Amino acid sequence: MLLPDACTIHSGYTARGRLEAAEGGGVLAIQLRDISADGFIHPERLTRVPLDDLPDRYFVRPGDVVFRSRGERNTASVIDKRFREPALAVLPLLVLRPNIDVVLPEYLAWAINQPPAQRHFDLAARGTNIRMIPRSSLDDLDLEIPDIGTQEKIVAIDALAEQERALAILVAETRRKMLSMILAERANRLRPATRQERTSK
Repeated sequence: MLLPDACTIHSGYTARGRLEAAEGGGVLAIQLRDISADGFIHPERLTRVPLDDLPDRYFVRPGDVVFRSRGERNTASVIDKRFREPALAVLPLLVLRPNIDVVLPEYLAWAINQPPAQRHFDLAARGTNIRMIPRSSLDDLDLEIPDIGTQEKIVAIDALAEQERALAILVAETRRKMLSMILAERANRLRPATRQERTSK
């Protein structure tokens, strides 16, 4: 299924220069820098900017998906339930609003982040210094979209796999710290006694 058949696609807001933080009020803004390497967006870390009366299409809510159209990582992220108010998506972010009768937001982001879609973007990428993905490459992106029940299972299994990965990293880091402590203790026992230590015996 072509991506436009599964969701609507809108460009993010085009900022006329640097967006400064609002001294009071304003709207939440999601910029490229606000998306972590693993694709998460933390609402509490977003900046408010002094912009008013902007078209609704620039704002994202829980259930929407944002796509990074510029940079080395051209992946999608879901706007989850932690967002308690609409947030402004700023270019080069694109807004994908899923047709919920066709595709789950979590599955849509997952499918876009998989190797087949990423290879599609690799072929379409432009720019030498800064990698850019043209809007047309999203229009002709073909995704495998099964029934909703199958999507739910895939999303659940992927979430469990991510938890397993995080736990494996935590276990490895804990093991490394314990080993460092053991080695440091052993090194301390084996070091030659200082003159002060020898004379105090």
